[in-house]
Amino acid sequence: MTIDQPHRSGVVIVGSVTADVTAFSQRLPARGETILGEEFTMVLGGKGANQAVAAGLAGARTSFVGCVGDDLFRDLVVDGLSAAGVDLTHLRTVPGPTGIAHIRVDASAQNDIVMVPLANARLSAGQIDVALAALAPTTSVLLTQLETPASLTLHITARAREHGMTVVLDPAPAAELDAAVWAGIDIVTPNETEATVLSGIEVTDPASAERSGRWFLTQGVGAAVITMAEKGSCVVTPEGTTFIEPISVEPVDTTAAGDAYAGYLGAALAEGWTLAEATRLAGAAGAIAVTRQGASPSLPRRDEVDALLASLT
Repeated sequence: MTIDQPHRSGVVIVGSVTADVTAFSQRLPARGETILGEEFTMVLGGKGANQAVAAGLAGARTSFVGCVGDDLFRDLVVDGLSAAGVDLTHLRTVPGPTGIAHIRVDASAQNDIVMVPLANARLSAGQIDVALAALAPTTSVLLTQLETPASLTLHITARAREHGMTVVLDPAPAAELDAAVWAGIDIVTPNETEATVLSGIEVTDPASAERSGRWFLTQGVGAAVITMAEKGSCVVTPEGTTFIEPISVEPVDTTAAGDAYAGYLGAALAEGWTLAEATRLAGAAGAIAVTRQGASPSLPRRDEVDALLASLT
């Protein structure tokens, strides 16, 4: 799969934005237990915003469509996105609180997350229509996730398709989708857990990842990229299956690694890279992200990703 639209090299992300409140501790507490942690951070987050920052750092002309509250977290959001060069023309400020994500990370780099949508629930079909129509002449790739209202997923993907954009869905958090949604997805990028939940096929290795990927294709998706962390990724298309080898790193925090992957994937596709090439770039971005703490602060610059790939050749 190659996109050859040099005049339409932009990426648009329709998705969530949050203030991420993260606590780091040796282990996660048991139910009802209180433990002492070692560190605390509060930074820009949300799957949509993280992917926008990643795409911006990758060098793509990037626009973000979403909603932020008019509270004290608004500046955190705007400053974080602007610093990565993201166009915020279609970021709408709404009355009330900005979305919040409560994240806990243990010493093995595993995490759990509770995301409270708040302002993100105010995203509307009208806002999406205006944004995509304005961006269509310069944008070839749309990234979206499932932290926006479920009722809008089909609308987002259908409108993007009408404007000739390549639609990439990161199906996180995993949720059952209307069957009509799948036919409007060019590329779906679940991790092994999400692929298992959505396809009903337990993904534990490359072979099971390929079977799960085939399931997505039978639903009407153009291509499936199953990411498996330290096991690499599996790219399934109607033409065949490609396994992308993992990059060995010492993980610190896996938060936003998938968003680094998605943002770089979208940027590479918008540059005209093939899907297999784009997944290699995306894999390197995700590998760097897991070696750093936090969500948006862990997202790498393009020169760092290029350097990592060059060191592997």
